[in-house]
Amino acid sequence: MSTPGPRSLAEALRLRDDASLAALLRARPDLITPVPSDLTQLATRAGTRASVVRALERLDRFALQTAEALAVASDPASYDELLGLMTGDEGDPKVTAALPRAVATLREQALVWGGEDRLRLVRTARELLAPSPQHPSPTGLGPTVQEATAGMSPGRIQEIVVTAGLASTHDSVSAVAALTGLFNDHGRMAALLAEAPAQSREVLERLVWGPPYGQVTAEPAAHLRHLLDRGLLLPTAPGTVVLPREVALHLRGGRAHRTTEPLPPAPEPTAVHRPQVVDATAAGQAYTALATVEELLKDWDEGGPAVLRAGGLSVRDLKRTAVALDVSEPVAAFWVELAYAAGLLASDGEADERYAATPAYDEWLEQPAAQRWARLAQTWLTATRTPGLVGGRDAKDRALSALGPGLDRSAAPEVRHRVLTLLAGLPEGAAPSPDSVLDRLRWERPLRGPQQDDDLRARLARWTLTEAELLGVTGRGALSGHGRALLGAPAPTGAAKKGGGREAAGSGTGATGPSRGGVDDNGPGDKLPVHHTPVVVEPLSPPEQAVASAAAARLLAPLLPEPLDHVLLQADLTAVAPGPLQRPLADMLDVLADVESKGGATVYRFTPGSVRRALDAGRTASDLHAFLAAHSRTPVPQPLAYLIDDVARKHGHLRVGAASAYVRCDDDALLNEIMADKRAASLRLRRLAPTVLATQAAPATLLDGLRAMGFAPAAESADGDVVITRPDAHRTPPRAAPEPVPDGPPTPDATLLTAAIRAIRAGDLASTTPRKQPPSATAPTGALPRTSSAETLATMQAAVLTGEALWIGYVNAEGAASQRVIAPIRVEGGFVTAYDHTADEVRTYPLHRVTGVAELADEA
Repeated sequence: MSTPGPRSLAEALRLRDDASLAALLRARPDLITPVPSDLTQLATRAGTRASVVRALERLDRFALQTAEALAVASDPASYDELLGLMTGDEGDPKVTAALPRAVATLREQALVWGGEDRLRLVRTARELLAPSPQHPSPTGLGPTVQEATAGMSPGRIQEIVVTAGLASTHDSVSAVAALTGLFNDHGRMAALLAEAPAQSREVLERLVWGPPYGQVTAEPAAHLRHLLDRGLLLPTAPGTVVLPREVALHLRGGRAHRTTEPLPPAPEPTAVHRPQVVDATAAGQAYTALATVEELLKDWDEGGPAVLRAGGLSVRDLKRTAVALDVSEPVAAFWVELAYAAGLLASDGEADERYAATPAYDEWLEQPAAQRWARLAQTWLTATRTPGLVGGRDAKDRALSALGPGLDRSAAPEVRHRVLTLLAGLPEGAAPSPDSVLDRLRWERPLRGPQQDDDLRARLARWTLTEAELLGVTGRGALSGHGRALLGAPAPTGAAKKGGGREAAGSGTGATGPSRGGVDDNGPGDKLPVHHTPVVVEPLSPPEQAVASAAAARLLAPLLPEPLDHVLLQADLTAVAPGPLQRPLADMLDVLADVESKGGATVYRFTPGSVRRALDAGRTASDLHAFLAAHSRTPVPQPLAYLIDDVARKHGHLRVGAASAYVRCDDDALLNEIMADKRAASLRLRRLAPTVLATQAAPATLLDGLRAMGFAPAAESADGDVVITRPDAHRTPPRAAPEPVPDGPPTPDATLLTAAIRAIRAGDLASTTPRKQPPSATAPTGALPRTSSAETLATMQAAVLTGEALWIGYVNAEGAASQRVIAPIRVEGGFVTAYDHTADEVRTYPLHRVTGVAELADEA
């Protein structure tokens, strides 16, 4: 005699061990928020529409196809019936081998329960996936004969049965059963279809793979009438007919899906490069990434663009930033968003709100280059800000701007991690085609809607491939060594470098065969290995991610160019930096000269304005001569020395102060020259003394005006001292980096899972323990007991003497009600001390919080 299976999902969950419950809560973390009081509540929550939809959206294509097949199978269905729907009459070895895994996945996620002979899809999932006129099934199947004939008159049903060659019955139920049996009988069904005209069979062929609904006129043609009279088409509404599910399955050869995909498509390498070439290319791009972020924030040092009223960067400011960085606008949006997500820039919060670097940027600049890159890369990997959306429209048709609201997409970190994991699963140095990566992602998370072009995951995947190349995580389309370490993936077998990653147990992410592309020019003879071990990398926790980032920085550091401490001065008033410069040298050159061109070597040009800028910053001519002599590998050219001396000789000859502003000079002839200059008319200068001119203009305006006329005035303080105007950088107050927007509840860790499962089992023990109902209890059976205070106290005291356990209702300080099984030890002072069987420990409870008490039944 076989053991009866569980009668409900709650009973099925009670049969699970702790490891199985933990797997369920990890796969569906929304079930644990908040922690259910018992397994019945957990089962109820697992069957809610929102939770089931979320679980279905996270199934891979084959598991979803299995659930769709169960939705059109009998309820309950046997495993053999499900296998027949998945493989068809001819069978499919691959589907047969993969089906147990799919069923186990559905069972683990509490979407399916019951034994192999009574598989049940949870009711909500069946409602979502079963066919209906409003929501066609993804299988393309229609309703069963029984469902389609539910509103049909008994006389019409009998006519169909007789025309189909069956004996008339005494009631509609037996008639429908007979017609269903006919359609499920392959031999009789084949004979019935053989009698149909060719045009009738063509109609069935058009409907067989869906949609199964069609339109007919009030007077159908003869070939349609032939189908309607035999029940091969059944009316569902005036003018609408449907192909019954049993007929469609016969025409399909028993298959629920036209194409069943039991195995994930593997990403296909299109080219293979030597790992050293990939790492070098990625390192070069990583250095460019650091330089770009520094250049961006240096450009905003004294206050960046204004913040829009609705938040974000204006289109005009984004264009200006793109021109300044010499990149396209989408790429500029990526760098701006990355710096913002890393906490390196923010709005300053002033009345005239502008974007500027944060104090964290100065700390970031002091770190070694590899560590600075690791911080950017880690931020990119985990951020939900999505720069690719900039320029698009939101649901309310509002423009999405860089640094503005509406750019968070909670799926972004998962898609980035998954794309890089797929790259890590390829042979080292192999670059896949983007389309093959998208195909794999679509298999892992199939779309349930018709518009594949609007699939956010596909766009996120394409952006990931582009951004990973910009950031230097990949090189030439292949995952670099430091990118692999950042991901936490294990180093390839036999590799000479260590990644500091980890390998997680689970199914493979797609082994690949030989490349369909060519061999890299830099590595003749390098070919993709025929056999490759799949790699699965799970998302890292924050502490693990910090370790992985440090490992990535260690791998990247030797690949970055060493900063130089010299430049090459040339006679045309330029200096060439043949590589990256050390920070003090670069900072000083930025003040003393203007950047003329960039590339492998940066060219700086010295001008009177740039030299005056250095003098305004407090440097003297002797300081500048000494600086150039110390950092130039070539002699200081005579024209450059003359330029510095000439600007220094004029610098500070004129003094500007506040009168609103004044100009004083010991050389009255020079003041006469200024007064005679037509360009000074806008300054409205007037002579106060032979050596003093005054104006109503502000001192800064007067300084700029005199400099535009070719003079070199110096600002003066109230005490008559020269004011050194250092270009102090504008910084925001301390700002925290934006927090990523979570994609639903976070996956619980092992500690939380252990505590939650213990609490659920304890609550389930209390709720299922048999008990007696006191005569005065007012609560119905199964609810919290309600007894008077006197009866509660008397029952507790009696239990202390007899040592018996009691079932109590308890409300804690937060107002949460629970049920507990306790063995009272002591009752005094308004408290009961007892051994709590549900918590497996001794606890003390205030008696006024006990709602009621009941004795356990004899069989408990």
